Amino acid sequence: MLFENSAANSQNYVCPADLETLTNLLLRDLPSYANRVSSRSNRINSPSGTYVILAGKPEFAPLTLGPGVYSPAAPVEGEGVPKQVFFTTLEKQYLGNRSNLLQNYHWLFLVRSNSGWRLVMLYSQLGSYPTRTVPTAPRETSTGIIGQAVQIWLRDCRAGVIRP
Repeated sequence: MLFENSAANSQNYVCPADLETLTNLLLRDLPSYANRVSSRSNRINSPSGTYVILAGKPEFAPLTLGPGVYSPAAPVEGEGVPKQVFFTTLEKQYLGNRSNLLQNYHWLFLVRSNSGWRLVMLYSQLGSYPTRTVPTAPRETSTGIIGQAVQIWLRDCRAGVIRP
């Protein structure tokens, strides 16, 4: 396959410094990134799998991490303060000839460093759609499909290949 080397193809974009702009771009692209991660990890010709259909609007109000009022710790020199982002994903899970819709809840922690945004931690709760049952307890999912997709997207953003 031949690729043209035009100014449009070689143009690098700057990863947004603003958390809200960054997150909106991330969630726009998250389904395709997550589905690529998922397809790489699934067995060939497997009829089962989970596919991300869409990622919901982000929420930025931080949760309290314990009793009392939330007050972030002072940043350590050379490190940024982790920022919290909440979002949901709508996913379709195929099991043989059946399919189920899942609504999953994600609590993402990002930090801005000198080299760009990095994932610190991701917690997720799994639920059904429409909501029929209580979601599972939160679990650390930084190495799961969504966590890996976020890390790959952030890497691409730092590399300047994410279009606004």
